[in-house]
Amino acid sequence: MKVAVFSTQSYDKEYFNLVNEKFNHEFVFLEPSLNADTAILAKGCGGICAFVNDKVDEKTLEILHQSGVNTIVLRCAGFNQVDLEAAKKLGVKVYRVPSYSPEAVAEHATAMIMTLNRKTHKAYNRVREGNFSLERLIGFNLHGKIAGVIGLGQIGLAFAKIMHGFGCEVIAYDPVVEKTPSFIKLADLDTLMTTADLISIHCPLNEHTHHLMNRKRFDQMKKGAMLINTSRGAILDTHAAIEALKQGKLGYLGIDVYEQEDKLFFRDLSESLIEDEQILRLMSFSNVLITAHQGFFTTEALTEIAQTTLLNLSHAEDGFSDAEKSSADPNRLV
Repeated sequence: MKVAVFSTQSYDKEYFNLVNEKFNHEFVFLEPSLNADTAILAKGCGGICAFVNDKVDEKTLEILHQSGVNTIVLRCAGFNQVDLEAAKKLGVKVYRVPSYSPEAVAEHATAMIMTLNRKTHKAYNRVREGNFSLERLIGFNLHGKIAGVIGLGQIGLAFAKIMHGFGCEVIAYDPVVEKTPSFIKLADLDTLMTTADLISIHCPLNEHTHHLMNRKRFDQMKKGAMLINTSRGAILDTHAAIEALKQGKLGYLGIDVYEQEDKLFFRDLSESLIEDEQILRLMSFSNVLITAHQGFFTTEALTEIAQTTLLNLSHAEDGFSDAEKSSADPNRLV
């Protein structure tokens, strides 16, 4: 299949071309993100490949469909950027990568916790400048702390295992999970927010989780608690987080995702004027750590993403019927 790959980075080309030796698809790599203005670039392609910040809304889908596109493959797990109802009406197949090395994201969340806690990023810069002082670098033991996990999918479970390995008491909130490993205690969200020393978000973005972390939730948290978000930016109410940081209620914040990241992440803006006042305000806090959607970025995850995405394209070409969809196409959304 001829496929237009939007929001292409160098590593996308590298891993897609490497894995494609087994599939023989034809790729048109495009740097622009996908939206209603750029959808026409896919003309002549049977499929398109989109990423987390591409906008696959109804208007974009109509343009893609008119251009001959009948298949959309997402090289990510989340699919909140796609209007699935519009795709279904147009007869456009949509696939995703539901799982790609959950340990990659869980380990990145852990790295953010350790960096914020033990301030290794500050120590590194100090030593390079000849400053060997330990003043203001004090941290705390993770052992014995209460780690709260919001969302017990594969990534949430992988993170919970890591926290258990540190000697944390692990509590978790997930409205659809009824049974967990013995070391995880299920709790309602109110209980988790009021008792956890650190909280890590691993749930999808939908109408129920949009701004799940809001002023009410920050008011519930222990004073000085840590919050980590490696899931989706809009789960966190950024304005409320800034207020909680200013008041000292939120002790540490680590985010690998950001509500307005589509205008910032995956590009070099080092010589540009950043006009996003909220991200600039967050960057001004010494107890805030921001990475640019890096959690998935491991060799293992990139390889698995490429393999699953290209396999999804092959399944689309094979033309499984709707009746066969659930068993033959486990990654198909529409």
